[in-house]
Amino acid sequence: MKDNSLEIRTFRSLDDLLGISESWEELLASYPLATTFSTPAWLASWWPSFAKGQELLASGFFGDSRLVALALFSITRVQVAKAVSLKQLRLMGDGSNDSDNLDLPVLPGFEQQFATSLLDFLETERNSWDFAEFNTLPPDSPAAKVLKERMAARKWLVIEESRAASAIPLPNTWEKYLEQLSSEDQKNLVRYERRLGKRYSVEMYRCSSESQIPKCLEALFEHHQARWQAAGESGSFGVAERRAFYADLSRRLLSEGRLDLWALELDGQIAAVQFGFRYGRQVFQLQEGNDPRHAPDRVGFILRGHVLKQLIADGVQTYDFLGGALGYKARWGAQARHYFDVHFARPLTMGAVYLQMTHGAAHSKAWLRKNLPQPAWDALRKLNLRARRFRGKKP
Repeated sequence: MKDNSLEIRTFRSLDDLLGISESWEELLASYPLATTFSTPAWLASWWPSFAKGQELLASGFFGDSRLVALALFSITRVQVAKAVSLKQLRLMGDGSNDSDNLDLPVLPGFEQQFATSLLDFLETERNSWDFAEFNTLPPDSPAAKVLKERMAARKWLVIEESRAASAIPLPNTWEKYLEQLSSEDQKNLVRYERRLGKRYSVEMYRCSSESQIPKCLEALFEHHQARWQAAGESGSFGVAERRAFYADLSRRLLSEGRLDLWALELDGQIAAVQFGFRYGRQVFQLQEGNDPRHAPDRVGFILRGHVLKQLIADGVQTYDFLGGALGYKARWGAQARHYFDVHFARPLTMGAVYLQMTHGAAHSKAWLRKNLPQPAWDALRKLNLRARRFRGKKP
């Protein structure tokens, strides 16, 4: 299919999509906002673990036979009421609460062509989706900015929301970084590590061989689960699919030199683990687990200090905590950031009605009540009430 001088190639299976991995990596290397979450390694691991019941709708946009943009989507049928289901379009990788910073990578200079071509493509695929939710987009995503402008010009319904994130901008020396910390934490980094060395044989290391991965991940799963179960929560790693995802992803990232899986051992037993990964000069901290039996030893605190020192020595410029409130991260010098979510639908469609109802667009209720068939109105009204109750239960 050709549109606005860009050739669009559609991929509906993971194997077909991975056939352009080389061009995909070349595109990301030229995209200033590229992160691990948009790489073949991440998505090839994520899809087999979490895509049950989803349909892949991925498109590559080519100019002069060169890949200049990617739009990687999944489609899920959502039961919005007893007799009403709609097809939801999301960015590939969304939906499991593992992926952040999902994006639409585009070669600089092709943003306008890409946005127009993408909307035209979505028009041709109108029977495949009813509403779209593009979540955790970086705030300065050039493709998303132009896309919102194009959708507004076409009178599409667009709803935008923000979500919290945070990251530490790292200086070029450890000494400069320490200046960002309180005098108490500066002393504690030395004091606690020295105290730990008097009590145990201590080793801290970055996972560097595939043989180390199982031991590190088992400790991560065990310690992370112990913390959340003690708080009465189920924990992230009680799900077999997530454990499989981390195992496969770790092997892929290690082979690319992008795995930042760190462990702290006491007398040969792992007491703290931090799971992250790097892209360029950024490191993304995804999960961690600290043995609750060693909480008084501050093992997580010590390991993070060690990791940050090593990353600064490696020339890493950003330590990204990803989504979530700033909270305790501020003590490490993290600064508040944000992602944004863009939800949209074509005008005068059931998808648009659904988004208006679930986002509490009170001004539209009179129009909906007047124009919708009674069964559809009743179904969406029940859905809206249920969604409001659900939001009220969130912590």
